[in-house]
Amino acid sequence: MSALKFDVLPDLLTVHRFGRDREIPPLINNSGFFAITRSDQELSIVCSSSLVLDSDQQEDNWRAMRVIGPLDFGEIGILARISSALADAGISIFAISTFDTDYILVKSEKLDAAVQQLQEVGGYTFS
Repeated sequence: MSALKFDVLPDLLTVHRFGRDREIPPLINNSGFFAITRSDQELSIVCSSSLVLDSDQQEDNWRAMRVIGPLDFGEIGILARISSALADAGISIFAISTFDTDYILVKSEKLDAAVQQLQEVGGYTFS
């Protein structure tokens, strides 16, 4: 298993919650990074905080760390190792996975501590 490398995305992000039947706002395409998840209970959108969306609830002030990929689907425990290292430092996460990689969101005020923890405890590097 190779050592993971990260970079930090520049945008401040917001996590939005909508009712399950809401349409995806076209404005979302103006966000550099966004993630959309729809379930039978809700529609969740993560996007740049610069976008004003009429969501039912929102959680502001997130920053994203990207695991530089692509990652092998057969590699086991990537998120477990990352989340454990951050949990040991008292840092909660919001994780998003894509086909190629994982994104770990932390509150913006915890970003420096999260980077330091992943470097010191996990031996991970940041570009």
